[in-house]
Amino acid sequence: MTVAQCTHRDHVIEAQVEEHPGIPTPWAGGCRITPPDGVITRRLPLPVQSAFLAELDAAQQASLAHGRWLVDQHLDHGRQF
Repeated sequence: MTVAQCTHRDHVIEAQVEEHPGIPTPWAGGCRITPPDGVITRRLPLPVQSAFLAELDAAQQASLAHGRWLVDQHLDHGRQF
């Protein structure tokens, strides 16, 4: 599996998707964020209502989008990761 990642506002966001075989939507989305200071966050899961997706690519893209939103919230509103 390839690792999906992007850089947003000097923060590296890496999709951390977990597989849960045997259910119709087996991919649980989440991400890790590395700010410029190099301290990596724990895995930050997607919100419960959208946490599980049917396709790996969709889960990775949702995870990266959530990471970008978290970075914006952190930088613009002072919220913790």
